[in-house]
Amino acid sequence: MRGAAPLLIWLLLAGGPASAVELNLPATASQTRELIRAADTVILPTGPHTGQNLPSLRLEGRIESRAWRMPVQGITTLQMLAPLADQLENSGWGVVFECEAAACGGFDFRFALPTLPAPDMFLDLFDYRYLLVRRGAGAAREHAAVIVSQSGQTGYVQVLHVTPLPEGESVAPAPDDTAPRSDLADQLQEAGHVVLEGLDFGSGDNALGPGPHASLVALAAFLRAAPETRVALVGHTDSTGGLEPNSALSRARAEAVLTRLIEQHGVAPAQVEAHGIGYLAPIAPNTSPEGRERNRRVEVVLLSAGEP
Repeated sequence: MRGAAPLLIWLLLAGGPASAVELNLPATASQTRELIRAADTVILPTGPHTGQNLPSLRLEGRIESRAWRMPVQGITTLQMLAPLADQLENSGWGVVFECEAAACGGFDFRFALPTLPAPDMFLDLFDYRYLLVRRGAGAAREHAAVIVSQSGQTGYVQVLHVTPLPEGESVAPAPDDTAPRSDLADQLQEAGHVVLEGLDFGSGDNALGPGPHASLVALAAFLRAAPETRVALVGHTDSTGGLEPNSALSRARAEAVLTRLIEQHGVAPAQVEAHGIGYLAPIAPNTSPEGRERNRRVEVVLLSAGEP
């Protein structure tokens, strides 16, 4: 179908309609994340972003998201996707929509994708591909989305599989929690990651201002209430300067937040870790001061959840 590259031989295992979509990747690949929601809703693009709207499909069911990272050299994203697409078609999946970076709609399309958070899954705004497929009919129809990207010599793959719920079942509404909860805690548990708003770092500086920082107060309260919960603090920068100094700066800012949580807010050190990925995961264009400001941030990523 697409002329898969012989340097990258992947087998896609897809059994009957009720089986999960699983990848048998090379020995050099490592799975970075698995997120399974027994009953939830997801929105998947079915066409390119036109500048006015994004055609999409709202699906309910069991949602399985898995991501992998692997070394690649001399391999394009098309060559990464081709063997997967071929195997899907050979297993009875039909293509609904397929696109590449700019043809997808660029920035607006990329940030509408339900990707797992960095650093587990990374999407280069200018070098990614998206494939949506389906098989079956009626209430038994299932969907799968494959997203591939790369940065340098590292390739990233995410597969999202939606299986319809059994007849008579539906996505249950969120339980009524009588205990007061912060918006940050709700967002963190629903999305798996959230930006820590209101942090006052100077330009090019890793020193965190004295505060108060409402987002850190809320995060600390959430972590103290659930001692088994673990999170990663991930620093991000804009694209000014080289990757190496930006990676170091972003990590230093994440470490400053970690130190503040431990020393001033009583968070257990075992619950937090700090990382920095520089400018590799923007949430806005770096072509304007406003976009660069949004990209300079620290996010908190939920690693494991404990009971409060």
